[in-house]
Amino acid sequence: MTTPGFVEHLARNRYFDRNFNTEAVKVLPGEYFVTTTDVVIVTVLGSCVSACIRDRDKGIGGMNHFMLADGSNSHDIASASARYGGYAMEVLINHLLKLGARRDALEAKVFGGGRVMSVLTASNVGDRNAQFVLDYLATERIPVAAQDLLDIYPRKIYYFPKTGKVRVKKLVRMHNDTVVKREREYSARLVEAPVAGDVELF
Repeated sequence: MTTPGFVEHLARNRYFDRNFNTEAVKVLPGEYFVTTTDVVIVTVLGSCVSACIRDRDKGIGGMNHFMLADGSNSHDIASASARYGGYAMEVLINHLLKLGARRDALEAKVFGGGRVMSVLTASNVGDRNAQFVLDYLATERIPVAAQDLLDIYPRKIYYFPKTGKVRVKKLVRMHNDTVVKREREYSARLVEAPVAGDVELF
């Protein structure tokens, strides 16, 4: 049994997207998805961030959806809080490499880190998430081809790994609290889960 909140797991929510006329996969907080096929990967972000990473030559790509554990204001990539983000990034990149992606051909597009949860705004969780993902990618020398970070609105992300194309929809008039509820529950799991094991940065 894996530890909730710390160990990322593969998203399993598949559906057919009528807008794009293609198979789609929804990624929730604490999940990721990788593919070699022509699908769209979809997620909705509040304070969390997603890294969309692909081999620009082979079209092998994927997306994660994560948040740093609360309780640390450090942007240090080796901090206890950042290890949650580091693990999320490592799992995604390692899976891409296993599918045949080449390390020197990877490119990233990053999104999220909004100030949409009042309970997390005081600790600047969105800001820390955004800075972490940029610092991590810089350390790993994976170029960031595009970014849409911070702001005050949730975002819906549509990522097409085959082409690298991303569509971002700002949810300015969102009236339900689904995003906030999911992220609050995810944040609680992170706080409760112990940080164990080593994270390999490569």
